[in-house]
Amino acid sequence: MKTRKVCEIMTSDVITTTPDIDVVYAFEKLMEYKISSLPVVDNEKLVGIITATDVGHNLILDKYELGTSVDEIMITDVVTVSPEDTLETAINVMKESAGSGILNQLPVVEDGKLVGIISDGDIIQEIF
Repeated sequence: MKTRKVCEIMTSDVITTTPDIDVVYAFEKLMEYKISSLPVVDNEKLVGIITATDVGHNLILDKYELGTSVDEIMITDVVTVSPEDTLETAINVMKESAGSGILNQLPVVEDGKLVGIISDGDIIQEIF
């Protein structure tokens, strides 16, 4: 595992959204594909991320006005890894960047462009 690279197990066909999409539609996409996060891209460049937990919680609390777009609520300081990073590095990034929450998916970025995503589930499958 110390030598296996992120690019060897990442998902390269990433489901994404754009900054201008309505939050409700982005949340529907999260639910449709049963994913926990949705990278936000603009011309293939990663510009943010939204999570099902954050968006769903705030929708329930009715915190968004009609027409709220993804760029108004997305996290812009996205924690990422490189395709050439090792799985050990990805695990450490998840652990160190989680703070008091859970960080279970990492966008994989090369030259500013989103090239994949890796999850804790991908890593666990690789271990076992």
